[in-house]
Amino acid sequence: MSTVLISHRDCVRHEISEGHPECPQRIDAISDQLKKQEIYDYLQHRDAPLATREQLMLAHPESYVAHIHDMAPSSGTAQLDADTAMNQYSLDAGLRAAGAGVMAVDMVCGGEAENAFCLTRPPGHHAERAQAMGFCFFGNIVIAARHAIKNHNVERVAILDFDVHHGNGTEDIVDGDPNILFCSSFQHPFYPGNFRQNIDNQRVNVPLKSGSNSADFRHAITANWFPALEEFKPQMIFVSAGFDAHAEDPLANISLLDDDFVWITTHIMDFADRFSDGRIVSILEGGYALPALSRCASAHVRGLMRL
Repeated sequence: MSTVLISHRDCVRHEISEGHPECPQRIDAISDQLKKQEIYDYLQHRDAPLATREQLMLAHPESYVAHIHDMAPSSGTAQLDADTAMNQYSLDAGLRAAGAGVMAVDMVCGGEAENAFCLTRPPGHHAERAQAMGFCFFGNIVIAARHAIKNHNVERVAILDFDVHHGNGTEDIVDGDPNILFCSSFQHPFYPGNFRQNIDNQRVNVPLKSGSNSADFRHAITANWFPALEEFKPQMIFVSAGFDAHAEDPLANISLLDDDFVWITTHIMDFADRFSDGRIVSILEGGYALPALSRCASAHVRGLMRL
């Protein structure tokens, strides 16, 4: 089996505003780097489907799903919060981003691929149960995780979020869910601000001080995430893959290097091999310095491919 790359051109048509850091070029930068490294053609490729309303409701109430559909403009821009807006293509992009995770789960659990990387946007880990925010519309990673639980006889899943911003939306949606272990590392204090208290076998928040480096990150992950994963023994692992903790990224002040994303991917693969039959679904979150994003996302995909 191989790694499947799931994407769609609708994800490039979505744009919050001209010059916005969460820009369409993020998708092509990663694709171009995969081609440059001559691994693109060794991936399986699938077009992301549109998530159904029922699938979106694995993470959101029906009223919120209807609200996002109703807000979608036929032209111009609709503002959802100070940082998050929709153009005429945004709804389909958001539905593709959520649908990609569902397809990835079906392929991985169905034995069609060992693991998956969803090269999609908009991202999802800031979208709360009933609030779009932080460039995010839907909780893509939670929708995928709960689809695995509901439809593929998976009882315990881990969501691992190494984006530089706290995954407050994921935290909000999965709060109190005994089937999901949520582990998040993030710069603090920083957007979105607050995080919830850690709970054994449910939540492991790892705040990092501004200026933290590779050694700080690796120590914090090793000391906090790894014991929790050992205890929880997830049957499937989901990754909110944000690359904005890189030293080159303009939106944060954590100084990770390319090798740190190789390191974390290698360890995630190890836990998946030991507890999850190798099953991993990774979904793109942040990363706004295009050269660093393309290198680090490609390194992450190479790790999934065992190269």
